[in-house]
Amino acid sequence: MEGKTVVITGGTRGIGRAVAEAFAADGAAVVICGRNHADVYRTVDRLNESTDSERVSGLRADVRDAGDIEELIDHAVDRGGEIDVLVANAAVNHGTPGEMPLDEESDSVYRDTMETNVHGVFTTVKRAAPYLAPSARVLIPSGSVAREAKPGMGAYAVSKAAVEGLARGFAADLDSSVCVVDPGLVATELTGIEKARDPDDIAPMYQWVASEAPPEEIDGEIIDLKTWKQSTR
Repeated sequence: MEGKTVVITGGTRGIGRAVAEAFAADGAAVVICGRNHADVYRTVDRLNESTDSERVSGLRADVRDAGDIEELIDHAVDRGGEIDVLVANAAVNHGTPGEMPLDEESDSVYRDTMETNVHGVFTTVKRAAPYLAPSARVLIPSGSVAREAKPGMGAYAVSKAAVEGLARGFAADLDSSVCVVDPGLVATELTGIEKARDPDDIAPMYQWVASEAPPEEIDGEIIDLKTWKQSTR
């Protein structure tokens, strides 16, 4: 990843942070964002310290705000000229998985979940599109909940189903490879699951999709753990 520019939204914790660290350790210039100034700057400092580099930079940016995303993309382009990898990772989940019946979801929760998880991805990819390198890859995280109905998953499940539709649409319309990455159950604040895969353990999956996987085989597809493991044996 030496010489590559990677943009990761929601990069201050969980999968986003782990993936940012992995890319930086592999030589990429990494740009992250998050909603909180202090979280962003603290994460940037920690990642640069852990990778013994100055490869990571970040901005406070809310994916619900198109102006914030434009600033983020401008910052990334100023650093690298073009974007080689975009990970549209930022997402929210207002509740405990399995305890969020859709018929009991409040209008405000539904609205914010869709605004962040769906419109945020749309805005991020759309604003980045003019600056994607010819061989760029766009990674959009999702999960089986987008395809398999499970009780109590509320607006979060709906948002992930919509995000997979966005990924297919962008894959059809952009020259860059666009895919859904499904890492399975991961222990993050978003999932609320403690006994699951550590984010650091699935970061190599994102590295493989972003740099080694054949572009024609991932474009418009869902890349899950099984696909990754079978392809890297």
